[in-house]
Amino acid sequence: MADQQPSELARAVQDITQKAQLLVHEEIELAKAEMTDKVTKLVKGAIFGIVAGVFAVFALIYLLHALSWGIWELFDTDSNFWLGFLITGVLILILGAIAGLIAMRLIKKGSPPKPELALEEAQLIKGTLTASPASRPVGPVAARAPAEVER
Repeated sequence: MADQQPSELARAVQDITQKAQLLVHEEIELAKAEMTDKVTKLVKGAIFGIVAGVFAVFALIYLLHALSWGIWELFDTDSNFWLGFLITGVLILILGAIAGLIAMRLIKKGSPPKPELALEEAQLIKGTLTASPASRPVGPVAARAPAEVER
């Protein structure tokens, strides 16, 4: 009988060690998944920002000149051709600002790249492991504890 207790205790300690290692590995995988998601959002936002810049440059190169002359001709003034260029420039700046705001919104969704779920789960695990048996339960059990006491 005395021989069985140490082997069962050793087996229990080994089982707890393996489960703790598995838990740590799963937390690391959760953190990796969260970081991948956040970095993906940041990259998408940066890409849209670059696309917005490219559109602004293309608009300035290809449309500014033609649109400016077209507006000048609509006003039918002989000497104030600069008015068409001014109106065209303002319109292009407005479009660039809209694209920049969209890029900023997308970048803010992904930053800061912090694995919030993994950190929250790690805090719950830490609280469970460091709590004394007589203390208040942590995690999902803590949410049920007051309801069970009232019965």
